[in-house]
Amino acid sequence: MGNYYQKEIECASRDKIIAIQNEKLVKQVKRVYENVEYYRKKMDEKGVKPEDIKSIDDLHKLPFLMKSDLRDAYPYGLMGKPLSECVRIQSTSGTTGRRVVAFYTQHDIDIWEECCARAIVAAGGTKDDVCHVSYGYGLFTGGPGLNGGSHKVGCLTLPMSSGNTERQIQFMTDLGSTIICCTPSYAAYLSESINERGVRDQIKLKAGIFGAEAWSEEMRKSIEKGLGIKAYDIYGLTEISGPGVSFECEEQNGMHINEDHFIAEIIDPETGEVLPEGSVGELVFTCIDKEAFPLLRYRTRDLCVLSRKQCSCGRTHVKMSRLMGRTDDMLIIRGVNVFPSQIETVLIKDGYQANYQIIVDRVNNSDTLDVNVEITPEMLTDTTMGISEREKQLVNDLKAMLGIKAAVHIVEPKSIARSEGKAVRIIDKRKI
Repeated sequence: MGNYYQKEIECASRDKIIAIQNEKLVKQVKRVYENVEYYRKKMDEKGVKPEDIKSIDDLHKLPFLMKSDLRDAYPYGLMGKPLSECVRIQSTSGTTGRRVVAFYTQHDIDIWEECCARAIVAAGGTKDDVCHVSYGYGLFTGGPGLNGGSHKVGCLTLPMSSGNTERQIQFMTDLGSTIICCTPSYAAYLSESINERGVRDQIKLKAGIFGAEAWSEEMRKSIEKGLGIKAYDIYGLTEISGPGVSFECEEQNGMHINEDHFIAEIIDPETGEVLPEGSVGELVFTCIDKEAFPLLRYRTRDLCVLSRKQCSCGRTHVKMSRLMGRTDDMLIIRGVNVFPSQIETVLIKDGYQANYQIIVDRVNNSDTLDVNVEITPEMLTDTTMGISEREKQLVNDLKAMLGIKAAVHIVEPKSIARSEGKAVRIIDKRKI
């Protein structure tokens, strides 16, 4: 049995969790209806009143919120508390349109940090650990969330932020960091840099908490091997609070959602209909005790599966699978759905690092798919297989995985730009 930050709630009975959700949901819907005009109008249009929501069984009656609503209501239209009670904002990196700005009361921050503390403890963290936070700070939620969680656990917290890899490695060796929190692509880069400098034996890391990007099981194994750690997934989004909405336990097989704060549903992205447990669909969250930015039925665009199968760690909260892609950054190439994680799986299986770029274009009305892959230094010295043979092998393996042919180009080590935040994996040049 594992370690827990708040055992009584993390291992609560199903009945107790449902009772908490029912009570909080009924209060929250009433509060949102009374205080958030934007959502009240949406409820009125749908002909639903707060008194129609008596339990989580009535959740499906409420209207959805989407990213477009956040843009339309920007900046203050979805606030559930007066500004005088808000103490902070966080904001997304926003690749499209207006940035998303989320507001927090002190109570919201305390809950968020508690959720991150649960994730750190689930990864084996205690007050004796040195927690090295290399997520971005500032408006990005990664740094502040894990930083606060680390304080709550009582770890010595190193608020490193991302970048300046020399300094990261120096602090890691000098201060004996034991837990690293960053994006998986930065973890892979750190592993590469540590091994190149020959200081792997001076690194005391035992665990890593990696999120903010989709990553494959193969990439996990590669990072674990490169840094000598156990790598745990963490999930969150600024709109809902930030990292810590869900997190992996020692089973490393799906992330427990903090159900005392967030209700998860899986819907059909086309029809909006709620799907039964075990179906792949779009993840929808309802924040049941958030004060400043209380989103109800927010569509994440993330695709996954929910499972209530009993977990060996003892936690009773529902698990979400690792992300299977997004309903919006899934690439549709010649009519086929392609996820970058599928390409990554093939590359790592064939012995390449997770340094690749996918370039999609449209030539003479037909989609083209090019994959640039860095050769590893070991492969350069291995003369058993030439570059063109390697390219051929990858073309075949990718076709077996994706069902369509990709043009593969093997490039020099380190010739693809490294990212210290989120990696830019996809360049879509199509004018659709």
